[in-house]
Parts: sequence; structure tokens; C-alpha cells
Amino acid sequence: MNLVLPHTGRRVPCEQCPLRALPAFRDFTPTELRFVSGFKTGEMTAEPGAVILSEGAHSAHLYTLLSGWAFRFKTLADGRRQILNYMLPGDLVGLQGSVIGEMEHSVEALSPLVLCVFQRDRLDELFGGHPGLGFDVTWLAAQEERMLDNHLLSLGRRTALERAAYLLSFLHQRARMVAPNAARIELPLTQQHVADTLGLSIVHTNKTLRKLSNLGLVRWLGGACEVLDLERLMVVADWEGLHDRKRPLI
Repeated sequence: MNLVLPHTGRRVPCEQCPLRALPAFRDFTPTELRFVSGFKTGEMTAEPGAVILSEGAHSAHLYTLLSGWAFRFKTLADGRRQILNYMLPGDLVGLQGSVIGEMEHSVEALSPLVLCVFQRDRLDELFGGHPGLGFDVTWLAAQEERMLDNHLLSLGRRTALERAAYLLSFLHQRARMVAPNAARIELPLTQQHVADTLGLSIVHTNKTLRKLSNLGLVRWLGGACEVLDLERLMVVADWEGLHDRKRPLI
């Protein structure tokens, strides 16, 4: 059984957060850092396959992914699943439930996770007393919308080969931003995850990914994928890549 462990004591103080040292994230002001440090109540761990948030549920907490990968998804009544987006370190998890009150999607751990846990009932205090952090939360929500726009374009207009190339190059670039010094990047997803993201059958997905492998663009490693030639993969996808700009971190 895949587990979500209860909230633990604070093992990584916000002042020593390893994500803050990465060039991808903007710095806090001292006042912001003090607030976020008090806003955080602890940490939570989860095993791969554990459901962090469930569609229709109410959550008393908001999370930031400290390490690991997760994905957002919706499921039809017959069990068919559509993966909406992937979450990497630094991403905010559960904002929809904090604003609307009820989750309209689920979140599942793709790899072992550590999540920073925040008090949902202090979100008004964040917006009211710390406008810079309030802007950051708004920016993160807008960024999620931009990513979903691009995913919808891919699903609606790209061929199967272009869709797969876009997804893998997009995830590789996102992973590189939070692991800039890694010797190699492995995307911890299976071909079934790709199929559920691209809206293709597993057979069609397998054939499509085999084409990318035969071109020498990617390599499958059991439960992971390695991008071998990002530039050529982006050409296949007809995608210019992500903008290299600093982003907020809550």
C-alpha cells in the first residue's frame, strides 16, 4: 500500500531550504522569509503512487514540493485518467482547494516526495500583510494556466510524435531548472503516464516513443526516460522552450 506519512517536525528550516539557493528562484526579503518560516507547519513524505489530494475533497493545508515529482489528474467514471500537468520541486500544491474550497482534481506522487506543509487558514494573512508574496501566489497560478494552454495546444494540434516530443522536452527543461548541476536527468515516468498525458492508447504511445528512441532522441530506462538530444527533440515538437526567468518560491 502506498503511504502518505503524517506531518512531521520541521527538518528543513526555511532559512536553510536547498531550493532557495537555486538560480531558478527569486530571493525572499527578510520579512517575507520570517513570515514563510512561520507559515510552514512541518513536512510530509509520500511514496510513489500515494494520492496527496483527492478530487472533491477539502484540504486544510497547502503544500510546496520540496523534493520529488507529482502529477495532477482527473478521472472519468469508468476509470480513464487524464494527467493535466506535472509538479516538480518549488511548485505549489493545493492552491485550488485553498481558494475554491473543494479540489477539482487529484494529485498523486510520481516519485518519493517531501512536501512543505502550510496553514491554509493563514492565506488571507499572506495576501493582506505581504503583497509581494501575494503576487507570487498569483504568478504561480498564472504560470500554471500558461502551461495548461500549451498542453491544450499540443493535444489539439500536434501530431502524436510532436506531442510526445513536446512533453519530454518540456519536462526535461523543467527538471534541469531545479537540478542545474545534475550529470544526467531522468524523468520518473512510465509510458502509461505518457499515454495518460497525451490522450493516446498505450499501443499508440509505445509506437510513438519507439520512433523517438530510434531517432536517438530519448532512451527508456524501465520506469524512467532520459532525453539524449534536447535540441533535436524540440525541433520535432516545433517548440521554442521555456523562458529562462526567475520564479517565485513559497
